[in-house]
Amino acid sequence: MCGIAGILGRLNDGNRTALKRMSDAMSHRGPDSQGTWESAPDPDGRGVLFAHRRLAIIDLSPAGAQPMVDPVTKNVIVFNGEIYNFQSLRQRLSAEGERFDSTGDTAVMLRALGRHGPDAIRELRGMFAFAAWDPHRRELLVARDPLGIKPLYLARNPDPDASWSLAFASEVRALLASGLLPNPRLDPRAAASVVWNGFVVGPYTAVRGVECFSPGHFRVFDATGRTKRSQKYWSVPPEPCREPMDEARLAPVLEECLRLHLISDVPLAVFLSSGVDSSAVANLAKRASNGPIHTFTLAFEDPQLNEGEAARRIAAAIGTEHQEVLFTEEQFVGGLDSALDSIDQPTFDGLNSYSLSRAIREAGFTVALVGTGGDELLGGYTSFRELPTLLRWSKRLDALPRGALVRTARVIAAILQPARGSFSPQTRWAKLPEMVRRGDDLLALYQLAYALFLPAFQEELICGVAEGIKDGLPEELRAQLAAETALRSPVSAISVMEQRLFLGERLLRDNDAASMAWSIEQRLPLVDQVLSDAVDRLSDEIRYEPIGRKSILRRVGLAGLDPALFERPKAGFVMPYDRWIRGGLQRTIDETLRDPAAVAAAGLAPAAVARLWQAFRSGAKGLYWSRIWALFVLVRWCQRHGVRR
Repeated sequence: MCGIAGILGRLNDGNRTALKRMSDAMSHRGPDSQGTWESAPDPDGRGVLFAHRRLAIIDLSPAGAQPMVDPVTKNVIVFNGEIYNFQSLRQRLSAEGERFDSTGDTAVMLRALGRHGPDAIRELRGMFAFAAWDPHRRELLVARDPLGIKPLYLARNPDPDASWSLAFASEVRALLASGLLPNPRLDPRAAASVVWNGFVVGPYTAVRGVECFSPGHFRVFDATGRTKRSQKYWSVPPEPCREPMDEARLAPVLEECLRLHLISDVPLAVFLSSGVDSSAVANLAKRASNGPIHTFTLAFEDPQLNEGEAARRIAAAIGTEHQEVLFTEEQFVGGLDSALDSIDQPTFDGLNSYSLSRAIREAGFTVALVGTGGDELLGGYTSFRELPTLLRWSKRLDALPRGALVRTARVIAAILQPARGSFSPQTRWAKLPEMVRRGDDLLALYQLAYALFLPAFQEELICGVAEGIKDGLPEELRAQLAAETALRSPVSAISVMEQRLFLGERLLRDNDAASMAWSIEQRLPLVDQVLSDAVDRLSDEIRYEPIGRKSILRRVGLAGLDPALFERPKAGFVMPYDRWIRGGLQRTIDETLRDPAAVAAAGLAPAAVARLWQAFRSGAKGLYWSRIWALFVLVRWCQRHGVRR
């Protein structure tokens, strides 16, 4: 786990300075060491410059340092992540006569790429974003892992005569710090995405001209930055593979996944809530490890959100060495600026992971396993029940006039959740008329269900029109998701949407930035392409039924534990934002959201934002904290990084 950066362009002092700025901006991602490298120049003085910030996890010796030059192929790499199957790849390469100086995964991956080119990427199992330079071909290979665990951002220079053509980094903030993007402008599609989703959906980013590199892709650039090859090497199949798979076959896949994720030369811990996913990870880790397993839980003063007592019972049953970290409103408010500065792009999530990562780092750990991914993989959310039901009713009523159905839905919504005051509720019931209107489009239903605001109020909030966005998604991503889910059952299609959007575009990105702010490598055993492919071969009945229970994970992952430990209503890992926003945070948010210039610079309409904030403070029904928090973070992020519409 590290931070990487690089520039294709002239090998001059200006670009070296820009590279150093990027590296310095990511010092939190790699406090153990840093390194730079530059290629030999071509006749025009162009080449590539690399920078790397190291968080040493595997092979702590200098032989594992980066940028790494392969002594045989002379290829060079900067790499962020972990290759979990590197030992088996190493054995295969050794059988072919290859020898290695390092005991780590970087050297194995670099040699495989040097010998087999981009085709070797398909053999990599893990989380990764890397850039590799081939000095013989003078080509730069850039790639990202299949499920999008590790981030990577690219900036292209539209000026062909400029001193640089391509820059990349692990964080958007590093590209902003480089100085290569003077007067950075807010991408209007980002503001529209935040207003709909609460976060920025790729391939767009908050900054115009900066691209979020897509998961499961690689590109090859020449020394001028021209794209020579672009390929999607992994994708979700359009329909599930029906090769034989059942619980007996899946169990060893899951157990191997946990074993591989435990490989580390430094101490590791487990984030433990009281839920099924993190408990299964902790339980499987305990069974796979010969040493002690350390677990951590974040506890709150609010008893409705405090999972501490339940987590203690689970930790005792598993036999872990458990620590509970109490997090108070005073601590959150006092550390708000630092916490918000950990956010790489505007999002309403991630600060819970930031707080727990801090506690784990201060306890002396560098690696933390988390249970993220189980709900998306196995149907843990209410969307798996509610959206197929709405889709079925839509098909049953298809013969009736759509306009009449929408009018009926408006009446039902008004009865179930009537508006009080001048501000309409922004809840799922309030969205019912629009969902009925779009009832035959499952992806639209999914997006509407998660939308922070009703479409009509979104139009009020956004300054201008964001081209290229439909249902809160970039049109190319929406088309891709529609193609990937067209032949699947509704529940299987929703799983793909949850994995690609809620998990891939929100949780993974936010948790990476939050954990790396404290130099913690976060590993996700339930977000693994081999496990994902195996689970996708299960029948819908085995995989999802009964909806919300994740029964197969309970049987395999919680084996040996009393089922009664987990018979509680599902609760997300959520901090008491609502109470804090109305309490210790109210003044800060008020000053931000009532600043018309700051709000307009973030692509929002000041009058609409002020009306929304006033309605929330007045206790308007059907207006949740996440709506306020998303807009506050967007405005504050733009202020902090000098990004304007």
